[in-house]
Amino acid sequence: MKIKFDSELIKRYDKSGPRYTSYPTAVSFNFDYKEADYKAHAKQSNSNNGPLSLYFHIPFCDTICFYCACNKIATKDYSKTGEYLDYVYREMDMQAKLFDSSRVVEQLHWGGGTPTFLNHDEIAELMAYTRKTFNLLDDDSGDYSIEIDPRSVSKETIKLLRDVGFNRFSLGVQDVDEKVQKAVNRIQPIEETQAIIDACRENNAHSVSIDLIYGLPLQTVEGFAKTLQTAIEMNPDRMSIFNYAHLPHIFKPQRRINEDELPSAEAKLDILQQSIEALTQAGYEYIGMDHFAKPDDELAIAQAEGSLHRNFQGYTTHAECDLIAVGVSSISSISNSYSQNEKVLDSYYAAIDAGKLPIIRGLSLSDDDVIRRTIIQQLSCHFKLEYQAIEQQYDIEFTKYFAKELEELKPMQEDGLLTLSNDNIQVTPAGRMLIRNICMVFDEHLRQQTSEQGFSKVI
Repeated sequence: MKIKFDSELIKRYDKSGPRYTSYPTAVSFNFDYKEADYKAHAKQSNSNNGPLSLYFHIPFCDTICFYCACNKIATKDYSKTGEYLDYVYREMDMQAKLFDSSRVVEQLHWGGGTPTFLNHDEIAELMAYTRKTFNLLDDDSGDYSIEIDPRSVSKETIKLLRDVGFNRFSLGVQDVDEKVQKAVNRIQPIEETQAIIDACRENNAHSVSIDLIYGLPLQTVEGFAKTLQTAIEMNPDRMSIFNYAHLPHIFKPQRRINEDELPSAEAKLDILQQSIEALTQAGYEYIGMDHFAKPDDELAIAQAEGSLHRNFQGYTTHAECDLIAVGVSSISSISNSYSQNEKVLDSYYAAIDAGKLPIIRGLSLSDDDVIRRTIIQQLSCHFKLEYQAIEQQYDIEFTKYFAKELEELKPMQEDGLLTLSNDNIQVTPAGRMLIRNICMVFDEHLRQQTSEQGFSKVI
């Protein structure tokens, strides 16, 4: 999908805002949402009898990357995983009782932390328990993915992961410059990363993805050009270029970063523009919100066919799946509701010991939430919105229901971000870079918030 980089537009619109892995976003979750609410939504979910998605959060890391904003536990004590998995199995048992066993798990993802903090026996055991508890596919047709720290795995690990059912691998790279790696406490020789990518290919992985981050300390336009070239030569199917959001008041590890070494806003823009140009010239298509994929990748195909979806793991092809999330801090999406597990390990354990699902907060979506979620999904995944489709699906008159929003979009139309007609909204190539801004116009919860709630800058 074509994209146009307009630095003046980006500077004008570069404010903080959500990434819309959900709508409403997690800052709108409340503590009134309880286990009984989750069970009610699970029952409703069963009446639809659709496929399922599973997410497992493995929070442990043996070293902390200073830029990290994930929920993680830094430890060199690998024995902690045994106790954690015992509780994960108990939560799985509670979850499985709520969902019909006939429902197929089309999508599965392990995130973290570092999922490959688990040893080989634990990896095999967790997947075996999952197969025993839920209805996983056996024919390699599922979308079963895992996040990998190349420093924590070997070729044997990749073979094991493939043998137990994983077919998509996402590798954290961030930057190949040794000075940058040292500044963020992530020393990762490129040869190490290449060896793991080679292992993924040798084991017939369905796709390999690489994550990069721009805006890290000591990064320069010239230096990041080398990182881009190295990443492109590795030939991943997907590439993500994330903006580093420096929020040390929220994420303690970021306090270890020397702010004087961070690139200027102007330099960050130059790096981003360079990244877009390099990736598109290399044949990657812009999917949206930092994500690129080869034209024959499932994400690019789904976008072309109008079936692309976005959830807590980013872009996906499984819009019809309800998402069951297991583990500390993980977030589920079940039948028009969201729920998050306890964020602190001891609290997570205590809830399960009490025989309860470890839910700390959540949200049951209103009818208005559901409509707006569909609109934000359409815009963020496909960069267009047909009014008639929304009207037929939700029995509303679009231009009347969203009169305020359409009026707010007019300045964006004047700036060339989109075009408005009597029938639809079309996002322009320049507007695709600022799709978060466009989605924010339809975010009713955001209007009620008094602060930016720690959201990152949109670029």
